[in-house]
Amino acid sequence: MGTILLILLFSLVQSLSYTSSTTQIQLPGVSLTLSVSDFGATGDGIHYDSFAIQSAIDACNRHYLSSSSICRVNFPSGTYLTAKLNLRSGVVLDVTENALLLGGPRIEDYYPAETSSDWYVVVANNATDVGITGGGAIDGQGSKFVVRFSEKKNVMVSWNETGACLGDECRPRLVGFVDSTNVEIWNITLREPAYWCLHIVRCENTSVHDVSILGDFNTPNNDGIDIEDSNNTLITRCHIDTGDDAICPKTYTGPLYNLTATDCWIRTKSSAIKLGSASWFDFKGLIFDNITIYESHRGLGMQIRDGGNVSDITFSNINISTRYYDPSWWGRAEPIYITTCPRDSSSKEGSISNLLFVNITINSENGVFLSGSPNGLLSDIKFKNMDLTLRRWSNYSAGLVDYRPGCRGLVNHRATAGIIMEHVKGFSVENVDLKWSDDDDLNGAWNVPLEFRPSTVNNVSFVGFNSGSLHEVV
Repeated sequence: MGTILLILLFSLVQSLSYTSSTTQIQLPGVSLTLSVSDFGATGDGIHYDSFAIQSAIDACNRHYLSSSSICRVNFPSGTYLTAKLNLRSGVVLDVTENALLLGGPRIEDYYPAETSSDWYVVVANNATDVGITGGGAIDGQGSKFVVRFSEKKNVMVSWNETGACLGDECRPRLVGFVDSTNVEIWNITLREPAYWCLHIVRCENTSVHDVSILGDFNTPNNDGIDIEDSNNTLITRCHIDTGDDAICPKTYTGPLYNLTATDCWIRTKSSAIKLGSASWFDFKGLIFDNITIYESHRGLGMQIRDGGNVSDITFSNINISTRYYDPSWWGRAEPIYITTCPRDSSSKEGSISNLLFVNITINSENGVFLSGSPNGLLSDIKFKNMDLTLRRWSNYSAGLVDYRPGCRGLVNHRATAGIIMEHVKGFSVENVDLKWSDDDDLNGAWNVPLEFRPSTVNNVSFVGFNSGSLHEVV
C-alpha cells in the first residue's frame, strides 16, 4: 500500500518554506489481490454491483484479520454502479485507471441508516490500515441530485422526509473515513459528489496525496476535503476544483491538531482553506505551504463561531487570486478572512492567536478582513513578505462586508479597504506592499489602505509597509 506519513512534530521555524517534521511508517505488505469480477461484478454501469463488491471487501478483510497483511480489491476496466459500500480494515480499493466506481442516485442506495451522517458511497468505520488508490475514479453522480440548475447556485434535492436530517443538506457524501487509523488515499480522482467529497472524521494518521477532486462549481456544500476532529493529517500534491470549501478543518467533538497541506492547486466558489465554521474545540499546529489559489471566492479563511480557540497556524509560499461571485455564497473575494464571533446568543466567543502569513502574493477584488469580537480577540498576527494587488474585474457589486454565518450577516460598507481590522491585539507587518487600481470606472473604491477603530485595535507594528495606486507605482 505504500507508506503513511505520520506527522509527529511541527516546527514553526521561519525560512523560505514552512514544513513539518514527518516520520514514515511502513504498513503491512500486500499479500493478496481479489478482483470484484471474480465475485460477480459486471462493470456494465447499468446493473448494481454492490453485493459483489462488498463480498470482495469482506473476503479481503478476513484475509487481513488472519494474516495481518494488506489485501487489495481490484476493479478491472469498467463502470461499477453501487449503493453504499463499507470499507474494512486491511483493505485497499484498487480502482484501476480505466475503472469507474459510480454511486447510485436513489435514496434506497443509502437508506435506511441511523442518521444522514451514514450516507456515503464508500465509508470506512473503525478501520485500520485502509485506503483507496488505483488511478481510476469514484463518481457520486452529483448532477442527478440537482432539482434546478443555476449559474449562480444550484438547487439540490432534499431527502429530509426520512427524518434523518433537515433542510437541503440531505444528500450522500462521496468517500468517508470515520474513527479510523492509518488511512491513505492516493492516485485517485474523486468527482461529482452530491454533498461533501472526502470526509475524514476522528481519524489518526491520514495521508491524502496525488488526488484530484472535481466537483460542480455551482453545487452548494460541494466541499473538497473536510477534516473533522482528526489529528496527524498530511495533504499534498492535490488538485481541488469544487463549488464549496476546498480544504476545511472542523471541530465538532474534539480538538484538531497537526495538519499539514502542501503543494496543492485550488479553485472554489467558497473558501480555498477554511477553519470552521464548526468550531466547538481547538485548532492547533496547522501548516499550509506552497499552495496556489485560483479565482476563488475567498482565499485563507477562519470562521470561529462556537467557542473553540485557534493557535499556531502558518500560511507560507501561497499565491492567491480571489474574485467576486454571487452574494448567495459566503465570501466577498477576501484573500485573507480571519473572524471570531458567536454563532448565536447561546454560543461562546473563541480566540485566534499566533498566526503567521509569510511569502504571500495576492491579486484580489477585495481586501484583507481581520475581525475579532469583544471576548474573542485576534492576537499576535504577523504578515511578512507579502505583495497585495487589489483591482476589480468582475461585474458583481462590491462594498459589502460578510460576517456570515451568524454575527451580523452582510453589512453595507462605504468603500473597500486594503486591510480592515477590528478587535485585534497584536498585529505586525514586515515588508508588505499594497497596491490598488484607481481607474476612473472604479469610482475611487480603493481610497483606504488601512481601516480600523483604535478603540478595538492595539499593539500594531508596521516595518516596511508601502501602499499606493498601481499608477503611482508605475
